[in-house]
Amino acid sequence: MLLNLLLGLATTAVCLLLQSLLVVAALRYFVRREYRVYSTFLRAEGVVIGLMLILIFASLAQIAVWALLFYLLGEFETLEQAFYHSGVNFATLGYGDIVMSEKHRLLGPLEAINGVLMIGVSTGALSRALTEVVKGRVLPVRDEKPSER
Repeated sequence: MLLNLLLGLATTAVCLLLQSLLVVAALRYFVRREYRVYSTFLRAEGVVIGLMLILIFASLAQIAVWALLFYLLGEFETLEQAFYHSGVNFATLGYGDIVMSEKHRLLGPLEAINGVLMIGVSTGALSRALTEVVKGRVLPVRDEKPSER
């Protein structure tokens, strides 16, 4: 059990590093394109979609890290099975159609905790971008006089 806890915490630390790097990349992407938020709605949405894709890639990269751990531990015969199981854990779906052995089953809840925390970080970054879109698209309309609309 102690080994699983240490493996899970080490994997969570690697995932936090990945998440941090990709959130910084996502926010830099947003800041470099922030001027588009104040132009047309479609350009603003394009920036937010780009940011969202980077954040989704961050989650997929972390799912792959956990899947690789599961595969190396011999929990799954294929990397595809390990990736699927990891995705279910990370997203906290908990289907239960594929389960790990008793020897390593503690890693599943540890990955779920990791997923909840990292998806929360992604949500915060995406919320920041959407706030800017709302400020850029909605608030200027509110400041206009009715005759200017």
